[in-house]
Amino acid sequence: MLTRRDLLAGVGASVALGAVSAGCDDTSTPMADSGAPPVDGGPPIDMVDFLHGVASGDPLPDRVILWTRVTPRMGVMGTATVRWETSSTPDFATVTGSGTFVTTAARDYTVKVDVAGLTAGTTYYYRFSVGSTRSPVGRTRTAPSGSVDRLRFAVVSCSSFAHGYFHAYRDLAERADLDAVVHLGDYIYEFQNYLYGNVRTYDPPTAVVTLSDYRRRYAHYRRDADLRAAHQQHPFIAIWDDHEFANNAWRDGADNHFPKTEGMWSVRKAAAMQAYFEWMPIREQPDGRIWRRFAFGNLVDLMMLDTRVWGRSMQEVEPSNNPSRALLGADQEQWLLSNVSSTTARWKVIGQQVQIGPIRPDLNADGWEGYPVARTRFLQALATMRSSNVAVLTGDIHSSWAMDIAIDPFTPSAYNPTTGAGSLGVEFITPAITSPGDHPDAVLATLLSQNPHLRWGDPGLRGFYILDCTPERLQASWYLLPAGSIEQRERQRTAFASAWSTLHEANRLSPGGEPAAPRANPPALAPAEPA
Repeated sequence: MLTRRDLLAGVGASVALGAVSAGCDDTSTPMADSGAPPVDGGPPIDMVDFLHGVASGDPLPDRVILWTRVTPRMGVMGTATVRWETSSTPDFATVTGSGTFVTTAARDYTVKVDVAGLTAGTTYYYRFSVGSTRSPVGRTRTAPSGSVDRLRFAVVSCSSFAHGYFHAYRDLAERADLDAVVHLGDYIYEFQNYLYGNVRTYDPPTAVVTLSDYRRRYAHYRRDADLRAAHQQHPFIAIWDDHEFANNAWRDGADNHFPKTEGMWSVRKAAAMQAYFEWMPIREQPDGRIWRRFAFGNLVDLMMLDTRVWGRSMQEVEPSNNPSRALLGADQEQWLLSNVSSTTARWKVIGQQVQIGPIRPDLNADGWEGYPVARTRFLQALATMRSSNVAVLTGDIHSSWAMDIAIDPFTPSAYNPTTGAGSLGVEFITPAITSPGDHPDAVLATLLSQNPHLRWGDPGLRGFYILDCTPERLQASWYLLPAGSIEQRERQRTAFASAWSTLHEANRLSPGGEPAAPRANPPALAPAEPA
């Protein structure tokens, strides 16, 4: 979420399904083949490269999505038959599964395979090949089933390429004990060069509007070595936010879409969706929905939402109590409430884009605050549960926060910060990978004093948090980069900043102490790509 003031301040300143060096590669040259029509009699079968690495995502107990893209060395190609293989070891001493996928320019030469018949809670290695050319080896993991005693997720959002280097992604690539990376959106940004950030430049250099534009922007991002490394080592569970479309998007438009010069919103929206589904390791649904549920045994049910373009009404500067204004849409809202109330997993975890808890004195009209009737409906549903054990994972606002969720956190009779009475769950907000924070450090003490439900925060440092899940508690541990480090190409590392937990049946935050220790003896990482 960005305001027009933010953008002005930034100018010049900153498969279709089948059954280690920091920094970025040079991507200043546009991808010549992106969006090109199929051409008969293309290059020899092995005249391709795997320039954009490999990725996996949407792990279920018995299947996972595997992804790659082939780039024709001659610029154009008709079709490519890509072989995929899986193994239980990174050296592929034994191949446990294999198959082929045919890709063409119609899907931007991307490859996406839904590999089934896998074993729950198991690490697999995978690779692709065309002729004698092989991709890097990827590493993925299926979701566990049955009784589960521990899970670990990284939670990330908001990677503005123009604002700096993806050091945080590299840190995640080196953590071998993660079950998945949960990406809460703003994976790409749609802006032209120098409008919002000036550390690195984009391809295309103009704002992305057409299908070819969006494809080129994803291709540009996926030439970044640090982002490729994170995808190579972990399955992603991803949702989009606004910048995969345009700033402050909603169902029928966006603040950063201008029909007179950029055409119909419906066309741009469809192009953005198509490119997202081509380039992201997400399991596609026929109607284009991304709200979906992942079961991790009896420990966690993870519900991923679309608060952005599925059912959202247009934002209002002064939000009204009009009951017809929707954030999720009636179908998605009913699905969410049904899942939250019926799941038998210990923890009900909701991954979504925009903040649900207010942070005064600001009013975030792009978040749940901007849709007060919908927000109240959801929170009242939580209030009817005897033991909700709900944790909301949020991105979007480029800052780190841990807060209790209450219908009215500012009225003492409705919420008591000392006892936690009135708290219905907790919200963990992840910082940006690179996008700039919304609040200066100087206002942090004021924000904490004005918001009794706000237990901890960091207003501007970039990084991520690790969500460590056991039957007794959920702990979010924030790892942040030093100020100014993302502007430097030289490798910088995140450092532990704070940890906060919610205990079983407490429905409120407690100081988390030290971060949970990494798992002992995790499966080996996949071999790193050559520098």
